[in-house]
Amino acid sequence: MIAQAIRMILTNLPVILCIAAIAFAALSRCNGHWSHRYLSWILLLAVGFDGIWAGVFHVFFPGIASAQIGWQPSPFEFEIGVADIALGIVAVISFWCSLSFQSAVAAYAILFYIGVSIGHFVQAFGHGDYAADNFGMLLALTIARAVVLAILLMTAWNRNVLGQAGGSIDARA
Repeated sequence: MIAQAIRMILTNLPVILCIAAIAFAALSRCNGHWSHRYLSWILLLAVGFDGIWAGVFHVFFPGIASAQIGWQPSPFEFEIGVADIALGIVAVISFWCSLSFQSAVAAYAILFYIGVSIGHFVQAFGHGDYAADNFGMLLALTIARAVVLAILLMTAWNRNVLGQAGGSIDARA
């Protein structure tokens, strides 16, 4: 029973981290606009820790990672794993950094997630790979993270710019 619970948690860790990011952001009492708070927590947990988690599997357990995605093991498994770990580490660091630093990390994550999503669609429709981790919840989560990060990033910057301009859209007014 304990082994099943651990397996369920580890299998669903990306979803758990996204839910935790939203919960911690909602419960957080830090100053600042809600969009920056949610951006920070999503970068820390849903991008950062999840990226490190995914990278560890791709680098150190490529057979397991490939099988889950429906791929054959490949030297590219190491490369995507290192990219995941690198993104994860800078996303974790960004939690304690400025909106400018977070913006750079979020922009990279958005582009990375879009590219990954396109690759998974190609694998599904072009090669019939409908494995759960290729064309399932993880793909939906990847797309959702890209969209949510983009919205939070734009909202945080709009709030930041409007706040500096005295709340007016046109600072000349």
